[in-house]
Amino acid sequence: MDMKYIIGIIVAIIVIVGAYLVLSGGSGQEKITIVGSTSVQPVAEKLATEYMKKNPNVKITVQGGGSSVGIKSVEDGTASIGTSSKSLKANESQGLTQWEIGKDGIAIIVNKNNAINGLTLEQVKGILSGNITNWKEVGGSDAKINVVVREEGSGTRDAVQEIVLGKTANGTKVAFVKEAIVQSSTEAVQQAVAQDPNAIGFISFAAVKDTKALQINNVAPTEATILDGTYKIQRPFLFLVKGDPKGAIKAFIDWVNGPEGQAIIKSDKVVPTGKQVNSTS
Repeated sequence: MDMKYIIGIIVAIIVIVGAYLVLSGGSGQEKITIVGSTSVQPVAEKLATEYMKKNPNVKITVQGGGSSVGIKSVEDGTASIGTSSKSLKANESQGLTQWEIGKDGIAIIVNKNNAINGLTLEQVKGILSGNITNWKEVGGSDAKINVVVREEGSGTRDAVQEIVLGKTANGTKVAFVKEAIVQSSTEAVQQAVAQDPNAIGFISFAAVKDTKALQINNVAPTEATILDGTYKIQRPFLFLVKGDPKGAIKAFIDWVNGPEGQAIIKSDKVVPTGKQVNSTS
């Protein structure tokens, strides 16, 4: 066989293989994209980091955006796994398999310098809806209450809407106070409250660090009170997949709901539950 012909074939193979490596990033890694709730995001990032240490052939990226973004992203195929910090409605859950990786309390937070240590659920409702506007009405100083809330589509906001505000006698949702300051992430709410001595907001219990979490009806948010249900403001942390998971996605979710993953979830102050909620098959 002509040596030039052989060399030509070898060069062609090298070019093809090189092009493949460039296009695939040269790693041959399986890629998983997780998108959704900013409350779920911190624990999802920890899970991803630990899983990649044990499985270097898998590359996992985690993004926020909110629960509604997570649901939409997994539905339209732009995310491998969606995350939500709210239970899905019937029109949101079609075609999606759901896993509850844990339960999270929603902490009602105030500035660390606020003298208030606890409120009743009715007082929280009054403050968030605008019926209570001054801290002196609930035993605090004579100062206007500045309410900080999450944006529309946030799972945390939806949970507070349902559990705390509820509905009026005619069945319409009780609205958040119009003057509320709207923030688009858990950390943004926490920063706003940490910087304002008269602010009140709500965030994931697991995320509380620079603010004070209040007792509600004389019950503090803890892993124990969330698990036994005595702390009433709580919601699920969900992983969502379109259809039934396969391959690398299934392996990761199985690990998350297994002993190693659940231990990481618990270490992040989320109560691990590790259970499949539904199935599409």
